[in-house]
Formats: sequence, C-alpha cells, structure tokens
Amino acid sequence: MSGTIRMRRLGIAVVVLIAAAALLWLAGSRRAMSSGQPEADMNASESEAMEAVFAGGCFWCIEAAFEFIPGVIEAISGYTGGTVENPTYEEVSSGATGHYEAVLVRFDPEQVTYGELLEQFWRSIDPTDAGGQFYDRGSQYYTAIFYLNEEQRVLAEASKRALEESGVFDAPVVTPILPAQPFYVAEAYHQNYHVKYLAQYKAYATASGREAYLDRTWEEHDDVTLASTPDRPWESFVKSSEEELRTMLTPLQYSVTQENATERPFQNEYWDHHEEGIYVDVVSGEPLFGSTDKFDSGTGWPSFTRPIEPESVVTVEDRSLFPIRVEARSRIADSHLGHVFDDGPQPTGMRYCINSAALRFIPREEMEREGYAAYLDRFE
Repeated sequence: MSGTIRMRRLGIAVVVLIAAAALLWLAGSRRAMSSGQPEADMNASESEAMEAVFAGGCFWCIEAAFEFIPGVIEAISGYTGGTVENPTYEEVSSGATGHYEAVLVRFDPEQVTYGELLEQFWRSIDPTDAGGQFYDRGSQYYTAIFYLNEEQRVLAEASKRALEESGVFDAPVVTPILPAQPFYVAEAYHQNYHVKYLAQYKAYATASGREAYLDRTWEEHDDVTLASTPDRPWESFVKSSEEELRTMLTPLQYSVTQENATERPFQNEYWDHHEEGIYVDVVSGEPLFGSTDKFDSGTGWPSFTRPIEPESVVTVEDRSLFPIRVEARSRIADSHLGHVFDDGPQPTGMRYCINSAALRFIPREEMEREGYAAYLDRFE
C-alpha cells in the first residue's frame, strides 16, 4: 500500500455534514492503495464481442451502474485512453497520463445486449459536460464510449443520435465514441467499492450531485428508448470530421476511402475471400456487395458483378490517369471504393474492382444480429 498521498480536491461544497465527512474519508482512502495492476487484453477482435468499455467520471459510480444488470458477468474499474503503461491511480489522478477512469463490462449477449448497456451508460452520466462529471473535474473524468469492433461503433453512434434526438438534453451531447485502447485494471481497493463501502459510496454519490441530477433528468423520460437497433441505420449516417475519421479508420482505410488511394493487389484482405455474407462500407456500414455476386477476376482485388442494391454504388468519371476510368463511390458516405470495368462475367458483364480497405465483411450468420436481416434472402 502506498504512503501519504495527496488529498483529493473537492469541487463543490457539501451541505450535509455527514456526507462531507464521508467524502473526506474516501478521498484519502482512494489514494491509500497498491501501485501495480495487470493489463486487460483489449485486442479488438470478434472474440471480445462480450466486452464493452465505458468512461463516465468516477469509475466507482459507473461500475455500480452496470454491476447488477442481469447478464452482466462483471464490471472492472480501470484506466484507458492514455499514453502511460500500467499507470497507478496517483498518476492518473494528476491528469498527466491522458487516461480516463473507465469500466470494462463483461456480459452475456444472450441476456443483455450491447444496446441495452449503452442505454444504461447514457442514463448514468451527464453527456453534456465536457470538463468531467459533477464535482470530479479534469481529463481523467471525461466521458467516452470505447468501441471494440465495428458493430459496437455503429450501435454506439446510432444510440448517441437517438439520445440527441430524444429531447432529454437541451445542450449538445459531447461524449465521444473512440476506438478501444489498452485497458489497465485499477488497484484492488477500487474494485466493487460500492459493495465494500456502501455507506461511504452512497454519501459520495449523493453529495457529488450525481444521484439528484440523474433522477431529475430522467424522471420525465422513462419512456425514452435508446437501445433498439435502428432500421437501416446507415440511412441516417452523418459523416464525421477528418480528425474523427482518422481515429475511426486505419491509415490504409483512410487513404483509400478519403484520398482515393489503391491498395496492393493480392495483398489485401478480401481478394481471395469466399465466405457467405455481405460487404458494407467501412465508414457508414451501408451494404454494398454480396458474396453471391463476387467472382475471381485474377486481378488481385475483390471483384463483383453488381452492387447489392443498384443505388448503393455511385459511378463518376475519373480523369486522374489515362485512359479515363469510371470510379465507384459509396452513395451515403461518399467513400472511394475502386473502379468499374466492362470486362466482367454475365449476367451483367461488369467488373466492380474494389479495394478491400473500403469494405467490412459481415458473415451470413452475423447479418441478423448486426441489422442486415433484410439481405438474408439472397442466400436462400
């Protein structure tokens, strides 16, 4: 356990004497803890679809918000989003590491959906506060949703749009949606704090103003639902800023979709891919091509005879090289996809030569879960 560590500064005056005493006690206690903690594996792969990461100010409060939801296996307090490996609480509290106080939620998707977790998150924070949460101020207390895969990103963005359109808040929703980074488990003292020290936790949550704010904000909005998967969510897609796109996409994906680059033939993800499913725009999620229209063109790039819907792919004249070519772009996000040639097989005679980096593949068995059930009849 560490020795004397600086007392936490209280951002508001506490009017109830017992609450103030409890706050001073726990402020010192949060710093009297061990300095080492393991790192949780945050490699963004399909195997981690049963994990979610949220930052919402004090991680005690966010852990408590998820811990008792049926289907949540565990909620773990920790640090993420910064530049320091294996940070201590004291380092994170200084605000110099760039880390957020965050919670990793492990859940059973058969009992609770990611969309339902998103709704619980929104109902547990003030998403209009850009400087922290309640009396906890500073970058370590910023709010954020950290997505582990493209499905989570799409659902998180749809949920945020639903919140913005719900009328619950008058001010803009400023909580960002960011790609997951390494998650470092906080010191043992912080885990399950709301269970170990219930009285002190309740005093903290009350005196900070969080409980009163959430009750006041949501008491007239119990009928608001943010968890449902929207029908054709790509139709309401709003393109992000250049900075946000660079965060969302890999350097190659950005170069291809935003700067009209071409990836190397035979050295890309889908050129020799034969699994059943659909290919969607990596930026907006708009369905573009189906595996039933894919063929081996021998060029080293994924090739299709037609788009999944005629209007999904827009063609424009490309004069960047000689001879003039026909460029293919996505309709909604205006992503550069590749080029179209008239040397393909029947029944269309066309070859849509597409960059893998512009696409995300959704396997047939995942299509319904990701909101693409309308296209399943292509495989019957």
